[in-house]
Amino acid sequence: MSLLTEKLKEVLFSVIPIAVLVLVLNFLFVSLSWWLIIRFVIGSFLIVVGMSLFLFGVSIGISPIGHFMGNFIAKTNKVWIIAALGFVLGFFISIAEPALHIHASQVELVSSGLLSSGSIVITASIGIAVFLAFGLVRIVYNVALQKLMTVFYGIILVLSLFSSGEFLAISFDASGATTGAMTVPFILTLALGISILKRDSRSSENDSFGLLGVASAGTIISVLLIGIVSNNTSMESAPDYLVSESTAILGYFFGPVPGIAREVLLSLLPILLTFLLLQLTSLRLSRRSVRQITFGLFFTFLGMVIFLVGVNAGFMDVGREIGYGIASTGNKAFVVIVGFILGLVTILAEPSVYVLTHQIVDVTSGAVKRRIVLVALSAGVSLAVGFSMVRIVVPGIQLWHFLLPGYVISIFLSFFSPKLFVGIAFDAGGVASGPMIGTFVLAFAQGAVRAVDGANILLDAFGLISMVAMTPIIALQILGLIYKMKIRKRGVESSDDSRES
Repeated sequence: MSLLTEKLKEVLFSVIPIAVLVLVLNFLFVSLSWWLIIRFVIGSFLIVVGMSLFLFGVSIGISPIGHFMGNFIAKTNKVWIIAALGFVLGFFISIAEPALHIHASQVELVSSGLLSSGSIVITASIGIAVFLAFGLVRIVYNVALQKLMTVFYGIILVLSLFSSGEFLAISFDASGATTGAMTVPFILTLALGISILKRDSRSSENDSFGLLGVASAGTIISVLLIGIVSNNTSMESAPDYLVSESTAILGYFFGPVPGIAREVLLSLLPILLTFLLLQLTSLRLSRRSVRQITFGLFFTFLGMVIFLVGVNAGFMDVGREIGYGIASTGNKAFVVIVGFILGLVTILAEPSVYVLTHQIVDVTSGAVKRRIVLVALSAGVSLAVGFSMVRIVVPGIQLWHFLLPGYVISIFLSFFSPKLFVGIAFDAGGVASGPMIGTFVLAFAQGAVRAVDGANILLDAFGLISMVAMTPIIALQILGLIYKMKIRKRGVESSDDSRES
């Protein structure tokens, strides 16, 4: 119970800033209807409860399975087995990720059916499967992450030259969607489970991160390829999103439960089957351990269902209405400023952020402080959302104007930042683009687009997730350079002290 209480306190302090910001914006600028405010308050409560249960379940359920699976893969020591297991795990975990299905449905809607949701899901899952296999082989054979990412993003750069603006946004957003709240904890602990068996402790620490970043690159490449092969250069603009005027508040929360529960159950099924297979063939854990992991999976399921119900029923319509209301003031600078603030506070309520930051503390034995990582993440996401608002309110600014220099800077920094921080940074890009960003903040952008003449939902609102996935990579590598300089400074100071003595 102490662990659950600890998670509850962390989540509560993260959600409060979002609630306060929305209520302040409502009373000063927007004036939401009373039933939307009630839905938002109920949604906030469900998010706190759901994310607390989810994080508790991850700690005692998902994380142990990831460790066991990673250890099993590392012990095989055969490249074809490692690659095959990586492909199978990557495909089935990705194809069941709820965030990917939400993104694919939005793509189908905005493309007027030109791209089916099924094709996006399958394509993205194949991409993450192939590159997860690459990532596992990289860990086992000590391939430098920065070299691998340079090759992958070089391929992405070449493909993007032949892709339309719509597909560029869709592909990068799909990358963020595949690394959702279910996929992230398993992949992070899978990498940790493999790297922890390495004899070299420094190499083990460095390779505990980066697998998520490698897998994310695979999604971008696969979706870009589909766009080029399909030869679609343009799509119709998305229809306006309308907020329902129904005041049947409880219906918004109970109605989506069966669908969300089914999606979450499907996303947990590959992890559960993996655990059962390992238990029968090699693990042979005690009944107590099996019972604990089973309870962990149950709390993960229950928490994610409650969390997603809260976000979808309580936050999405509120986000669209606030975005529309703020943009309707006609003050472009104000829209950008609100975007910066929204990014700053929303990232703190992402479930996967907790998983990553706690793993960083554990792997580094507290040398890298969780609070400092959160500050860097918040700063990066704040810039991403702010710049995304600039794209909406300033005609002519396109997504690639930010992504191209951003990823060039990311790759450049990877050759100077400490290896540990390179892995953390590329993982953070996938972690940051979670369900809170993909629903609430994206809904805010969609609402703002409705109020800005000449703006296009597909070109201007889509792509926000890709911005959110990029800026943390830069921010955390800069943090790594700061750590590097501090260590060197301490080394010089200690050397001077020894000479004086």
